[in-house]
Amino acid sequence: MNKLQNKGWKRKLHEIIYEADTPEGKLFDVVLLIAILASILLVMLESIKSFDNKYHDLLNISEWIITILFSIEYIARIITVKKPIKYIFSFYGIIDFLSTIPKYISLLVGGLHALAALRALRLLRVFRILKLARYLGASNNLINALKASKAKISVFLFAVVIVAIILGTIMYMIEGEENGFTNIPKSVYWCIVTLTTVGFGDIAPQTPLGQFIASLVMVLGYGIIAVPTGIVSAEYTNQTKTDKETKNTNVHLNTQACTNCSAENHKDDAEFCYHCGHKLNHG
Repeated sequence: MNKLQNKGWKRKLHEIIYEADTPEGKLFDVVLLIAILASILLVMLESIKSFDNKYHDLLNISEWIITILFSIEYIARIITVKKPIKYIFSFYGIIDFLSTIPKYISLLVGGLHALAALRALRLLRVFRILKLARYLGASNNLINALKASKAKISVFLFAVVIVAIILGTIMYMIEGEENGFTNIPKSVYWCIVTLTTVGFGDIAPQTPLGQFIASLVMVLGYGIIAVPTGIVSAEYTNQTKTDKETKNTNVHLNTQACTNCSAENHKDDAEFCYHCGHKLNHG
């Protein structure tokens, strides 16, 4: 009986912490996100010296309360899964640990508590709570388009680097050290900055020929921005067209997490884990 009760509360706690299909699970995640946002706000306010000098004790106590809550949550996540090591070294496990430990380290090494801003990464959990997965279909198409465009964009960027080196060398020969182009690497830096239309203004051509070439580089920069966009847009259109033809538009919103192996992203009608075959918790 005790073993059954032990499994029962662990299963229930796992459902609340790892899933968002139940009211309790959704409430837990909402409260967690509010705590994360509050913690980030506290770190920001603490960086304002005038505000920190006035409310330092209040900020410190509030940060400790949130840190302790996150510590309890982290421990609860570990004890409710059958393979704790897998969670600890997973993406979210590492983020959860890094978002909790800075405050404790700050007791030994001052200033590291600011790393608590890493908790912003935990806001990725909002996708589960608000069912934003329904928009992942479009984002998946974009990711696939970027992957499909990888070779073309790589060749294009390589060509841009070659152009930047050539034009940078030419500008070094035309302008010379007296106009700030003291070496070829610095001239190439100027060319890249100009091509990307950033234009820091720390180096500027002074000769008429140099200014003419700079004008050509600026115009070329606008074209360089447009080319990758066109490549990705074409691939994205192809991805969308393929999805419509194959009717591959279903995005599953299931937030079930396997209690045995912690696998996620199950189909909406799944009863067993696709990874280990363990029965899913349907509470």
